[in-house]
Amino acid sequence: MSAMKYLFLLLFLSTPMLGQTTFQKAEQLFLKEQYSKAKSLFKEYLSGHPNHSKTKEYLGDIAGYAKDWDTAISYYETLVEIDNANANYHFKYGGAMGMKALEISKLRALSYIDDIKDHFEIAAKLDPDHIEVRWALVEFYIQLPGIIGGSEKKAIKYANELAALSAVDGHLANGYIAEYSNRPKDAEKWYKEAIVVGGSVHTYEKLSGLYENTNQPHKAIKTASECLKVHDRNSLHYQIGKIAAQYDLDAELGINCLKKYIENHSVKDGVPKDWAYYRMAQIYKNMGEKDNALLWINKALTKRPDFKEAKKEKKLILSL
Repeated sequence: MSAMKYLFLLLFLSTPMLGQTTFQKAEQLFLKEQYSKAKSLFKEYLSGHPNHSKTKEYLGDIAGYAKDWDTAISYYETLVEIDNANANYHFKYGGAMGMKALEISKLRALSYIDDIKDHFEIAAKLDPDHIEVRWALVEFYIQLPGIIGGSEKKAIKYANELAALSAVDGHLANGYIAEYSNRPKDAEKWYKEAIVVGGSVHTYEKLSGLYENTNQPHKAIKTASECLKVHDRNSLHYQIGKIAAQYDLDAELGINCLKKYIENHSVKDGVPKDWAYYRMAQIYKNMGEKDNALLWINKALTKRPDFKEAKKEKKLILSL
């Protein structure tokens, strides 16, 4: 084989491999949540592979994470046109339109409703096991006013379909419907059943959140504390401290939990340390300990000088 033929063959064989490597690198960056870097590589790959559906889906997802709903809608619409029998494409297309509708005027949002409903329902029919789209339909029908298509009956229908796929999701969905419809006793029953069946942090959070929303802080802090016994999650320490601070309950428990939260804090916990400092200040203010309250509120403001809530809290502390 001549040197020229060998070089040609090498280039011919390596080109698609290099392209695939670009996609794999982009995919790895996406999975690491490095969306900006992934976006550049996906676009590079798409320029050479304009019909690559997975790349378009990833670019739609990245646009969604950036809340660039128009771009996400554009990618997902193209995917639905390419493969109308793909449930996930319909789900993502309907979801992006739904998020867009939340950000525009109510009058303009009306024009999206039928399309959102249609694509969600198509996805549900195409994939009888698609849990996410059934959750979306529960939320869609329960939040939409009856005059433009909202229906608790339809929401319950999809909650029951969820129950057939996952008992805990069924209980949570029915609890969500009851809570949204201002039936807290029913919601409490469903969320408690979800805890018995699933027992995840999320199930406890739903029940604790219900108690907070219905002005039952003692039950809220008890539920969060019970969850902490089962799940060693640092975020629960903050949740307990927050309830203790907001409702002036069990100061000792609140302080201990917030100290543990601060000591073990990581980015994965979600809530920045400055909020924990703020809650500590609130608890000490509730106790009438002005010096300790000032110590912690100043820590919060040192960490974030433009912390509006902390500035307001400091004024209250100084007035003690």
